[in-house]
Amino acid sequence: MGMNVQETMSSPLVWHPQTAAEAWILKQNFGIESVYISGGTLLRTHWESGVAAMPQHLIDLSAIRGLNDCKIGEQDLLIGGQMSLQACRTNLFLQRHFPMVTEAIRTIAAPSIRQIATIGGNVASNIGDSIPALLVYDAEVSWYDGSAELQTPLSEWLLHANDSSRENERLLLSLQLPFKKSEDDSIHDSDEEKDSNAKMKRFSAYHKVGRREAFTPSVVTAAIKGSLTKSGVLKEIRIALGGGQTIPQRIEQLEKEIIEAAVDARLLQHVYDRILQLYEPREDIFASAAYRKTTAANLIVTELWKAAKV
Repeated sequence: MGMNVQETMSSPLVWHPQTAAEAWILKQNFGIESVYISGGTLLRTHWESGVAAMPQHLIDLSAIRGLNDCKIGEQDLLIGGQMSLQACRTNLFLQRHFPMVTEAIRTIAAPSIRQIATIGGNVASNIGDSIPALLVYDAEVSWYDGSAELQTPLSEWLLHANDSSRENERLLLSLQLPFKKSEDDSIHDSDEEKDSNAKMKRFSAYHKVGRREAFTPSVVTAAIKGSLTKSGVLKEIRIALGGGQTIPQRIEQLEKEIIEAAVDARLLQHVYDRILQLYEPREDIFASAAYRKTTAANLIVTELWKAAKV
């Protein structure tokens, strides 16, 4: 592993491990005096604004092999954590099969920042604007714990976001987005199943509500994905909400309540009321929790209403 000493004593030492194991050992050795860094764009804003102090050691993950590309597998798409946001946004396969991810990335920061920032850094921050889109696609993360590479649903990874006892263990390596069987890609379906699938209406949407331009911090991020029968009954539904300093979450309780239900005025009112109850955003100087709740509820209800329109 290499080390690059900055010109001034006040600057941190920058380490360049070649493997996940080397990076993990460095983090164990330096502890809270160090931080993993990818593009470093979000961390830099924290240091410059005084939100966080610059650590003594930066562990640069960019040299770890195999984390800078996108690989197509039989069952999922593997996205290396060191892929830049811009590379993800312009990836044609990602655009075709997981369009909400590329749409979410389009709203993150300015183009020059997206050239540097990485998808792994956006997710590892636990508040990245790409996370709601990844959640509704049932994304999983691969990470290194010091001895092995583990795979965990992203929703579960986020549950431990504030667990400081696990901080040194959470070296995110890559993301997996599972392919879903399309309505005409299985030769094994019965005629009845094929006919049923053909009548399904699939819908999805990603929204980011910001204060001004696309490169400003988000107030609310929302993603929804589902399918409806011809009569308007929900057969699949995924809803994820985040924004600002809020750790994004799947609203799974609401999903369970409305699956197999018809989208009508009563259901839309129920969705609105339950989002106000279940979504727990953090408020800050830019927006109150109440405003974020109302905005999120309006976004999701509007998308369900649009999907159910004949």
